[in-house]
Amino acid sequence: MGQMNHIYTVTLNPSLDYTVSVDNFRLGYTNRTESETLTVGGKGINVSTVLKNLGLESTALGFVAGFTGQEAARQLAARGIGNGLIALEEGLTRINVKLQSVEGTEINGQGPDISGEDLARLSERLSELVAGDVLFLSGSIPASLPQDTYQRMMGSLSAGILAVVDVSGKGLVKALPRHPFLVKPNQHELGELFGVTIADRASVIPYAKKMQEMGARNVLVSMAGQGAVLLAEDGSVFESPVPAGSLINGVGAGDSMVAGFMAGWLEKQDYGHAFYMGMAAGSATAFSEWLAEGEQIRELYRRMIGL
Repeated sequence: MGQMNHIYTVTLNPSLDYTVSVDNFRLGYTNRTESETLTVGGKGINVSTVLKNLGLESTALGFVAGFTGQEAARQLAARGIGNGLIALEEGLTRINVKLQSVEGTEINGQGPDISGEDLARLSERLSELVAGDVLFLSGSIPASLPQDTYQRMMGSLSAGILAVVDVSGKGLVKALPRHPFLVKPNQHELGELFGVTIADRASVIPYAKKMQEMGARNVLVSMAGQGAVLLAEDGSVFESPVPAGSLINGVGAGDSMVAGFMAGWLEKQDYGHAFYMGMAAGSATAFSEWLAEGEQIRELYRRMIGL
């Protein structure tokens, strides 16, 4: 079946993730790896990967630089993701070092500086999107760019584009007046925005409503082990605990959730279906070593809706 909607993901500062496990890691000594992988990473790229696993094509937009950027682009192509990354003349795509065996210790690189001119090239690319296209804006805004970058990008979009904004703090608040189709704060981010502590699913609802008043159309709040809550544009509320399973890796679960939600929405334009597809995709990734495969997601979806 051909895809009507074109899907784009933006990762402003992608990375090559150098994930190593070291037995008995010791500070101040030479340590040797037991295993190592070097994989392209970044929130938007995770979204593109999960969409691909669900059978949806997408184009990854953003910036790469140097030989690490070439490797990032090569890996994207190998995954079957469209490469819309803009190559910068200077700097290097960052390498993030992840020490698996030391309680999730990471050392994240800075990445290249992105100039106003570079950003204008990306905005030009976004101006080609048409009504019905989907645009995911995921992840933190690099230090070289203003905090309202996503808001500015959304300002240059044609009407009818479904924008998904998954960023924390000021970047999210600034994007709300542009009426994003979907925002996905987690419970801590939602609580921080309003200066409260959110302990359970029921207490999410009034604050999700406030986000709608500020401009968001659909608010999906992920709550790790407690599940998720959706306040849909039509006023309906969906909530669910996490399906049974053992947590293996929380990394990428939020990206998987927004990918699953939008895959579900594009399939049926039904909020309940989209919500459970999002829940299933986020949970399937959390229960996996790596980002969830399509069949895992569909299996969890069937379990969640009791089929």
